[in-house]
Amino acid sequence: MTQAETAAAREAAEAEPVQPKKSLPQKKGAPTPRRKDQEAARRRPLVHNDRKAAREAQKKAMAEQRAKMRQAMETGEEKYLPVRDRGPQKRWVRDYVDARFGIGEWLLIIMLVFLFASFMMPLEVRGMVTYFMFLLMIAVFVELFWVGRKVRKGLAAKYGPENVEKGVRFYGAMRALQMRRLRLPKPLVKRGEFPG
Repeated sequence: MTQAETAAAREAAEAEPVQPKKSLPQKKGAPTPRRKDQEAARRRPLVHNDRKAAREAQKKAMAEQRAKMRQAMETGEEKYLPVRDRGPQKRWVRDYVDARFGIGEWLLIIMLVFLFASFMMPLEVRGMVTYFMFLLMIAVFVELFWVGRKVRKGLAAKYGPENVEKGVRFYGAMRALQMRRLRLPKPLVKRGEFPG
């Protein structure tokens, strides 16, 4: 071997990275845990063991939600109202119906008075009052149709005919049938204060 070959071999050996020697693991001072013990420590139940506490927490959350919804029905706060009463269009319908006078809201009271009074009336008078009640019911149905139509026209004028929500006519008509004091959400406008 010549001197040049020896020098080339030495340079090649120096250019290669030096591999560090593998060291043996140090002692850790504790025995390795068994596989069975490790798996048992990682295991979690699929169903929570404390079902009673979970059920109590769910009941409490539902009670809080109902309390917020009841408060919203009194104050008209939009965030906690039921889905059927949310939105600016439903608010407009409520304000319109609450601002007007109507015979539909008195229908239930008149029917109850007639029912109790019919036990004391003679047969001829009862027949005439029955015809009056049928005429009253027809007048209420006409009024409900008219309220639905006015609601639809008012919303179309304010939001555009293509943006009117479905079901607002029925929503307005059903609210017009309820007595003003029993309406939920509570009326926020006085009679005669129609929405713009």
